[in-house]
Amino acid sequence: MAAKIHTPAMSMQVPHADVYRRDAIDRSHYPIFHQMEGARLWHRQRVEGGDVTKAIQRDLSRLPIQQDIHVEDVPSTIDPIHNPLQEEYHTAEEVEVMAAHLKRSLEGVMIDIFSRAREAAVNLHQQHPFTEQQQQQQQPLRMRWVPAYFPFTSPSWELEVQWENTWLELLGCGIVKQPLLNQSNAANKVGWAFGVGLERIAMLLFSIPDIRLFWSTDERFLNQFAGIEDGGQKEGEEIGRIKRFVEFSKHPPSWRDVAFWLPHEDSSASSIPSTIQTQPNHQKREIHENDIMALIRDAGSSENIEDVSLVDEFIHPTSGRKSRCYRVMYRRLDRTLTNPEVNTLHDTVRSRLVRELGVELR
Repeated sequence: MAAKIHTPAMSMQVPHADVYRRDAIDRSHYPIFHQMEGARLWHRQRVEGGDVTKAIQRDLSRLPIQQDIHVEDVPSTIDPIHNPLQEEYHTAEEVEVMAAHLKRSLEGVMIDIFSRAREAAVNLHQQHPFTEQQQQQQQPLRMRWVPAYFPFTSPSWELEVQWENTWLELLGCGIVKQPLLNQSNAANKVGWAFGVGLERIAMLLFSIPDIRLFWSTDERFLNQFAGIEDGGQKEGEEIGRIKRFVEFSKHPPSWRDVAFWLPHEDSSASSIPSTIQTQPNHQKREIHENDIMALIRDAGSSENIEDVSLVDEFIHPTSGRKSRCYRVMYRRLDRTLTNPEVNTLHDTVRSRLVRELGVELR
């Protein structure tokens, strides 16, 4: 699905869809999520005056400057190595003004969303007092721009928001690579694009602590948001419909470590990705951190695992072999896992690491 706005000089599109991919394992990542993407384009010849830089600058001047916000920005828009200018297609002046328009637009969206959420939270405060973490979320919003790489934009950035004492990536964005527009019968257009994970917006909006809850069938979660999808019928009514999540009883976690040696021929490698040969008759293939995460998630089942983190890594001084140790937090949202259940899950993880990735357990 997509929303579109078009004029002879300007166009905007905002499609959204499901995404499936391998990813890290923690409270803010899940292999299935919903993404919304958007693009803002200007036609070089059809803008007022025929000067696209001045046209974008005029549009930028119409965007409000946010006040109650702390934003950390990158020192330079263009980095010749990590965030290069598309010299064949854009001038540095064009990119600077497009980047400024991009950032102010997306900052404004975030401010609007979280201002509404905070107003709703204040209204609900008397019914459900703030936890310490939720009290911190009532402080001025803190955001930062981080240089990034995406295959369809350059320069590119990520926008992160401070969430529960850590930085949470909300969206990726950048200046659209011109060959994509050229191949789409839009060679006379320039602009920027973004992609945002909707679950992460909802986590911040409703103070939801774990992304797995969105896939839960637990009525204690679902009933809290019954009717939200109906939207507001009157001006301002949508604010009252933003409900802060009230955490129900949390079941205790159970931790297990899994330590292993990487295959000897790759132990000299400094970090994943590394190339291994799982069995004599198998071709070598590259292993990334997300391959390990995907295997652990699949072997232990997504609903049983809350977090996986690398806790130790070293190279043996004599043999040169590399060792890694991952800590797996097992915890379900609906009930307490027993020790025998956790042991069975972890044994499956260990055996599949050996069988499918060719590691040697320690």
